[in-house]
Amino acid sequence: MRLQKFLAHAGVASRRASEEIIYSGRVTVDGRIVADPARDVTADDDVRVDGRSVAPAADTVVFALNKPAGVVSTAKDTHRRETVVDLVPAGGRRLYPVGRLDAETTGLILLTDDGDLADLLTHPRYEVEKVYIAEVSGGPVGGETVEALRSGVQLDDGPTLPAGVELLNPQLLRITLREGRKRQVRRMCEAVDHPVLSLRRVKLGPLDVGRLKPGEWRALEATEVDALRAAPRRDHAR
Repeated sequence: MRLQKFLAHAGVASRRASEEIIYSGRVTVDGRIVADPARDVTADDDVRVDGRSVAPAADTVVFALNKPAGVVSTAKDTHRRETVVDLVPAGGRRLYPVGRLDAETTGLILLTDDGDLADLLTHPRYEVEKVYIAEVSGGPVGGETVEALRSGVQLDDGPTLPAGVELLNPQLLRITLREGRKRQVRRMCEAVDHPVLSLRRVKLGPLDVGRLKPGEWRALEATEVDALRAAPRRDHAR
């Protein structure tokens, strides 16, 4: 198994994040620093991250959380703010969030120790859909604005992909994205002169937030995890 995949299976981080950990020289194999994510390793190798021994878990877990406002979407926070990981029972596992929501955005976020699943759900090439409800300011949203958001708007890091946009009322939008740039919904709405007042993610792939109240979580059933694994667009699946 490649070292990058080994770390993901061990719950250290997603595959992409594991690459950065390896490149930074934090990983040793049998006492030697290894900076190649493609290095083959086995269960017999002594793999360590920052001196701590790691090994793939026999099984993995996935939690769905309705993130409250003010909670950050990281495993740890240097400013000692409450994190999404603080809200679920890790049971000794090293959990990390699948993607991020900014601190003031609420709604569905997943936490897992399954690096492969995290990669499938967050890598841009898989175009997994994410659905948001955005309350905006700037007066009633007109038809031209909706069409502009649907077609794609120009941001400082390039144009957005076409998005699904439904006008629920003159100041409430349901937005479906197939990409996940930083603060993307907020930036898109600002670009069309309708800054976001509140933002909530209600769906990720086939999974919706359901009846979870802010701060509530639940462990996903095996069938739900299987559905998430099938979520990447077929023409982009491995």
